[in-house]
Amino acid sequence: MSGILLKNGQVLLPNGEVELSDVYVVGSEIKKIGLDLQEKNAEIIDCQDKLITPGFIDAHGHMAMTLFRSYGDDLNLMDWLNLKIWPAEAKLTGEDVYWGTMLAVAEMIKSGTTTAADMYFFMDEVARAVDESGFRASLSRGITSTEGLKQNEELFNNFHNSADGRITVMLGPHAIYTCSLDFLKETIKMAEKLNCPIHIHVSETTIEVENCMKEHGRSPVEVLDSIGLFEVPTLAAHCVHMSDKDIQIMAEKNVKVAHNPGSNMKLASGVAPVPKMLAANMCVALATDGASSNNNLNMLHEIRLAALLHKVYNLDPLAVPAKTALSMATRSGAEALNLGKVGELKEGYKADITIFNTTDVHWCPKHDLRSLLVYAGNSSDVDTVIINGKKVLSNKKLLTIDEERVVFEANRRAFKLTEK
Repeated sequence: MSGILLKNGQVLLPNGEVELSDVYVVGSEIKKIGLDLQEKNAEIIDCQDKLITPGFIDAHGHMAMTLFRSYGDDLNLMDWLNLKIWPAEAKLTGEDVYWGTMLAVAEMIKSGTTTAADMYFFMDEVARAVDESGFRASLSRGITSTEGLKQNEELFNNFHNSADGRITVMLGPHAIYTCSLDFLKETIKMAEKLNCPIHIHVSETTIEVENCMKEHGRSPVEVLDSIGLFEVPTLAAHCVHMSDKDIQIMAEKNVKVAHNPGSNMKLASGVAPVPKMLAANMCVALATDGASSNNNLNMLHEIRLAALLHKVYNLDPLAVPAKTALSMATRSGAEALNLGKVGELKEGYKADITIFNTTDVHWCPKHDLRSLLVYAGNSSDVDTVIINGKKVLSNKKLLTIDEERVVFEANRRAFKLTEK
């Protein structure tokens, strides 16, 4: 039996502990985890002085917005959208989105991410990029109209569970401030028809919440609950301005949250009440949001921000421990995206694996590898990435993406989109 055998590595196990072990991959799955495994004809990867972890899962973003990285920085959210992003996006073509997505996937893989939830336009081109690169993704068309909903339905019919199961699909109504309640109800019916989850922005800014209170007399969470949206499996991005009642509603309806600390900090949106959500046993995953509002797609950066931000904001060094932050970026991400057997290093689970080199000076001394990864590790420490049992990065080199071509095309297209 052939496969890939990771030998003598420090393995981050589902219980959050790190132990010396081998990991044997056959096909798309982890076949065995244990000490001193011997498998004939397997490709051996020496993992001495390396940390083996589940691949990171970016639970919310807009991948092709890499094309707008550093364009329109240091603005508030609505000015950023109205004055910079939406006018530039009006010029987008499918080819632009393809190359912007390829740029995002390249950055994600090189920083240890193996899966992302993406909400954007020209999603067939996003699916093409995901398929070709060997990445795993949950895709949703960002929608505000019936025409967009039809496109999202086509996306589901054409791509859900495609690319060896690496592509799944959700419906993506943008937000309560861009979608009418009638349209949201139409989206709910479509979700029920397709048995498809919903991915939506919720309570990201104070303006969103205040305007909703003026119009409906209730918070966005209360309104969405009142129309039955949370009866459908829902991934809610941001959830920054949440009352205790909002948290109770979402906990009772098992709404999953994609927490975006970097983007929320940069846009000064606020600090999501993550400790309260965790205390309510909610599934809270981590996300980058997008390179235009972050400005990177480095999930290790988000893990560190999540661990640090809530400590200082709550004046509590135990608010989000390293173990919790890592789980938010792996196991909770898989749960948020409704992915079975993804997000943990377990026998029978998908072989989505990131291998970190721990020989650089910032890894010394090795008192606690888990803590070192969260508080000292760098994306440059990523040595090898395996997705669905196939290597996509080896010795820091991309194997499925022509990095030079991607950078050339993305640069050329980005400046064309943003020229006056």
